[in-house]
Amino acid sequence: MVAPILEQLAKKYNGKITVAKLNVDENPDIAQRLEARSIPLMVYFQNGVPVQRLVGAMGLSEIERSLGLSN
Repeated sequence: MVAPILEQLAKKYNGKITVAKLNVDENPDIAQRLEARSIPLMVYFQNGVPVQRLVGAMGLSEIERSLGLSN
């Protein structure tokens, strides 16, 4: 499950990144705008613009690498 990993990421990088979750069943209009065809889907935004999309469950280290947060 991705939710606990996202919570861990949010705590670890508190103040550096913002982590938000979207329930596609409760927010179909936003899901459609984000073109969410598969879940889990992670969309990374920079200055309000989507810059990267990753589909599928990932571990913390994979997410950190994809965001350029790992050493």
